[in-house]
Amino acid sequence: MPSIISVKDLSKTYASGFQALKPITLDIEKGEIFALLGPNGAGKTTLISIICGIVTPSTGVITVGGHDIIKDYRAARAMIGLVPQEIMAAPFDTVWATVSMSRGLFNKPKNPAYLEKVLKDLTLWDKRDSRIVTLSGGMKRRVLIAKALSHEPQILFLDEPTAGVDVELRKDMWDVVRALRASGVTIILTTHYIEEAEEMADRVGVINKGEIILVEQKADLMRKLGKKVLTLHLQQKLDALPAGVETAGLKLGASGHELVYEYDTQRERTGIGTLLTTLNNAGIRVRDLQTTQTSLEDIFVGLVSDRT
Repeated sequence: MPSIISVKDLSKTYASGFQALKPITLDIEKGEIFALLGPNGAGKTTLISIICGIVTPSTGVITVGGHDIIKDYRAARAMIGLVPQEIMAAPFDTVWATVSMSRGLFNKPKNPAYLEKVLKDLTLWDKRDSRIVTLSGGMKRRVLIAKALSHEPQILFLDEPTAGVDVELRKDMWDVVRALRASGVTIILTTHYIEEAEEMADRVGVINKGEIILVEQKADLMRKLGKKVLTLHLQQKLDALPAGVETAGLKLGASGHELVYEYDTQRERTGIGTLLTTLNNAGIRVRDLQTTQTSLEDIFVGLVSDRT
């Protein structure tokens, strides 16, 4: 799949000497949902701000749809819609005026039918004549998304888009994101809700201390780094593991009523069959068992911890 955003050797050092971004090379594929994960201060917002032309890079070359963001700023920026973390909108303007003005800033001809569709998709149509100051925090965030979509961008950046939004509104927003992706819009998002990235993203990038430490297809990442955990619920409580069942990866649960066995899904043999036989021979009876897969959050925390 062709790249719609190409970042080569990008870095950012501020006048104070603080290096916010170490040299980064990254390609975003056309039509994908790319999730950028990282702790606070990792450089997520700085990277997005540079690509969107808000912050000037120290080194590197970035193209958006083949347009250099410095030499051909207007063409590059016209392809991008940005939903920032901060709620920025004139408080006494109406929703309709805010969205219409945003479209006009990109010299797009008036298209009331398109703006009506955007507002309806975001459940904002009934609020079109309301002033921004009267809206709830969740509704204000929806207005930011409407503003970002007003000029029909091919790329949408969502910087912590659901922060402070209730569960129902969050679900509606992701329905809109799925519809946009289906229409061909490329989505780049940062989020603290890692379960959203796990559900929505095609690829995941992890950034820490200004450095991209991993970019993987989400499924490949979870397959390579994910582990499975087998929990064995016991018929009788154990105070300690009996001699002869000290298997690598096997631990006694805190209550003594369960055994927890962690195994690598990439190994040819998981060892589960041998473990169950060993337990049976030791007189340990299993009442029930369940298997869980390591989550993207577990993997993310592990990656960042390894680099700390």
